[in-house]
Amino acid sequence: MGKLKVCVYAISKNEEQFADRWMDSVSGADCVVVVDTGSTDGTVMKLRDRGADVFEETFVPWRFDRARNAALDHIPEDVDICISADIDEVFNAGWREALENEWKPEYTRGGYWFVESGDGREEKYFLKEKIHRRHGFRWVRPVHEDLEYTGSDPHVTGFINNFMITHKPDHKKSRAQYLPLLELSAQEYPDDNSAIFWLGREYYYDRQYDNAIATLNRHLKMPNATWPEERCASMIFISQAYEHKDDNNAALTWLFKAAAECPSVREPWLALTEFGYNVKDWPLSYWAAEQGLKIKASTNSYLTDPTAWGYKLDDYCAIACYHLGMFDIAAAHAKAALNVSPDDERLKSNLKFIEEKRIGGRA
Repeated sequence: MGKLKVCVYAISKNEEQFADRWMDSVSGADCVVVVDTGSTDGTVMKLRDRGADVFEETFVPWRFDRARNAALDHIPEDVDICISADIDEVFNAGWREALENEWKPEYTRGGYWFVESGDGREEKYFLKEKIHRRHGFRWVRPVHEDLEYTGSDPHVTGFINNFMITHKPDHKKSRAQYLPLLELSAQEYPDDNSAIFWLGREYYYDRQYDNAIATLNRHLKMPNATWPEERCASMIFISQAYEHKDDNNAALTWLFKAAAECPSVREPWLALTEFGYNVKDWPLSYWAAEQGLKIKASTNSYLTDPTAWGYKLDDYCAIACYHLGMFDIAAAHAKAALNVSPDDERLKSNLKFIEEKRIGGRA
């Protein structure tokens, strides 16, 4: 098909609803390899009918890295480039041409834009690097698995322009399998600060707030936990855990720590804004929202909260200013929020109410 032989590979389980969409989007590949791990629907038949090479295998105990390595092992030896993708993802039109144009012989791995989408949620963009040479890579970690380079050439990652994958998942799927796998990952990789962060975050999602606080504090104390954005996220989760435990003093203290740790991202300012709103501390909510709105560029990391770049900061700012009697500023922020989300009936109603108050106050 081109100067490179490209294989897309995946693992699957009960993905029948996405199979046709996925096969349509990866049709530019020279071959498609899937390891099915126990589907009870029509996933296997549908993928085979569409031309994928599907291998049915079971893994006890279950680990994502083992399943992905099994799929990798089934890829033909003469393939040049492999692309790992999940079946609820969609490749952009023209991805094959972009890959052919951008890939350089010295590359061992390729990065691209990855988009989280679906169910009317705000889209979230960040970088992923699941394009790689056929040889010299293995998957590691039982969950939140990553590619480990074992080749002899210098490891060189290049960015593939005009290549994008969009994740359009079924958000109804259970997260129940993640917590035990994250606990296992933390046992196997006790010095991996990200593994400890992910475990603490999952404890929070599972409403195990004491475990979340303890684990995320462990993350913050690790010598290699130096990325400010991830440290900031740990502090926000700790704060929210304390809030659920009705300890607002500790919650607020940790939010100020988060803002001090990474003041250049919007997430801690949004968390402070929401905290102020929840406790009706309108000066705090107004001040924090204004700090967040000063930040004009997103880092586009996996920790970026798309709602921090939507209407929320302006909306909270408008509400806080209304309660502070600052009706002109409230109206300006209410208009800004509505500009971001023009069909939101609540935002329309808020703006109308604020304008009436503002004009009435001058009468």
